[in-house]
This record gives sequence, C-alpha cells and structure tokens, in this order.
Amino acid sequence: MKKYEIAALGKQELVDRIKELEDRVADINFYKVIEQPQNPMVFRNSKRDIARMKTRLHQLATAEAVKG
Repeated sequence: MKKYEIAALGKQELVDRIKELEDRVADINFYKVIEQPQNPMVFRNSKRDIARMKTRLHQLATAEAVKG
C-alpha cells in the first residue's frame, strides 16, 4: 500500500488490515518452508506495509493523546 492510502484509513481499518497482513505473512512464511514462493518480494512488501500501518496507528494514538 502507498503512504497516502494508509493515511486515508481509519483507526479500526488499520487494526483490521494489520491483522489480515500478519496472517498473510504467517501463511507465506509457512509455505516458504515447503516450496519456494512464486514472488519472494510479497513477503518483504507485506512486512513493510505492516510497519507503515503500525507507525500510522502510533501517530494517531499520539495525536489523540495530545488533543484530549
């Protein structure tokens, strides 16, 4: 996902997407043991997307704490 796409997501959507991507990464990691993935970049990109989303979630929480 692009940075602007992540910025447009709400807090609950971010949490749902993070959970979804973490499950996907776990599946990819499991199947990587059995056979080589068709596209090995999917694993790296998914991990980066999770990191971006967690960063955005932290930014939202920090802004909320400062506000209220």
